[in-house]
Amino acid sequence: MKRRRPAGRPRGRVGATAASAGACAVLFLAALPGQSAAAADGPGSYAFQPGAQRIAGAATTSDAKAIRAGSTYRDTIRLDGKLIYRVDLDAKTNAYVSAVAVPGAGAKVAYGDKIEVSLQNRDGINCSSNNAQFGPSTEYPRPLAAYAYRTVDPTSPLCQEAGTYYVVIERTGGDDAADDPWELEIRDVAEPGLSAAGPTRPPENWPSASPAPLVAEPRQRAGGAGFSDATSLTRGEWATKIEPGQSLFYRVPVDWGQQLFTSVDLGSSGGTGYVGGALSVALYNPARGLVDSSDSLSYDGKQKTTSLPPLPPVAYENRFDPSSGDKDMRFAGWYYLRVSLSPEVGKTFGDKAYGLTLETNVKGNATSGPGYAGPAGDFAVTDDDREAATDGRSAAGAAGPDGTMRLVGFAGIGAGTVLVLMLGIWTLLARRRAAGAAGPAGPAGSAGQEPGAGQGFGPPPAW
Repeated sequence: MKRRRPAGRPRGRVGATAASAGACAVLFLAALPGQSAAAADGPGSYAFQPGAQRIAGAATTSDAKAIRAGSTYRDTIRLDGKLIYRVDLDAKTNAYVSAVAVPGAGAKVAYGDKIEVSLQNRDGINCSSNNAQFGPSTEYPRPLAAYAYRTVDPTSPLCQEAGTYYVVIERTGGDDAADDPWELEIRDVAEPGLSAAGPTRPPENWPSASPAPLVAEPRQRAGGAGFSDATSLTRGEWATKIEPGQSLFYRVPVDWGQQLFTSVDLGSSGGTGYVGGALSVALYNPARGLVDSSDSLSYDGKQKTTSLPPLPPVAYENRFDPSSGDKDMRFAGWYYLRVSLSPEVGKTFGDKAYGLTLETNVKGNATSGPGYAGPAGDFAVTDDDREAATDGRSAAGAAGPDGTMRLVGFAGIGAGTVLVLMLGIWTLLARRRAAGAAGPAGPAGSAGQEPGAGQGFGPPPAW
């Protein structure tokens, strides 16, 4: 005797095939390049590191929770807030802790609103401290990032011993500051010590002349919405679109001995008016430390360009340079470029996408590294990194050596396209099921089955 199947329940094979089709469609959507959080959630959104652990910073060192190297965390900070975390360090490894502060898309920010990151020893002495803030002409919400570090330096009497240290993140602002909460993305990375004694003085001379502009047809490459999904670039000119209030993220691999040069052009637009500080450009090193920025570009509807000043070739000994920016070109790896367009541009010249062209140029041949005593981790450029830059793979889409699927795709293909694809799959399954039903079968309603039940047409009941 045949087992009866509940009315309306799809047959196992068709149901399984349908589920597989749905899963394939979901994977297809996830694999599309350009499907960043900015595209999905609006121009002001930020793509946080997937899987970042939620943590609550403490008000005192006694209650501080530990963060660990190689991990990323999320927290929230309010105006005049101070959050404290604990890190346990040895006496051989350099530690870098960064914080990306993300005001909400509609948040009010003011000149002087600031995020500061410090790394302190048990006596409350800063091993280092850095901050990032909104300038007088760029008072609009966008991600800000800063880092602090403890480096092993035989010439320094402070912060050299192994033991407990504390990361302190503070948010301050002026009289006009608003108390909207800012999201934080906190990252802890470790740099190995050297296997043998290395240089302790900065380079005395380095080439400061900018290379000739590239003459080539710009290639399309949409930006990411955060550090975690920044789009990879290599030498060349790159074109995209940016919306008012949007921040785009790119990354460029820069090896030991190489120099990075960047410039950004904002395309012309119809209309009249003037917006000061229309475009904000910032460069960050592999530990997400701010290297340099440009916030002074003003816009009157005509095409405008801005560039970062020449920076020294990447060298371990740059860390001993007292100059801000130069000392942050201290290791090889991915360097990140953030480009943000002021919402005022949309109010003055129209709420639309504006043309953006980036030029990235890496000069010099790669040289050998400083001789780390362990794996370089984030502080190296691999063959796969160079391939990712050539292919335009995002940070989230780069595959590992095990061949994991690369989450890359084609910009401009959205959820609507995937829905059409899924409907097509369902139609095909329905036709195949109908063809199978045309063969020998009992009369409708036999074996306790209602007419039309279990035909396999349409999605499973869960839809």
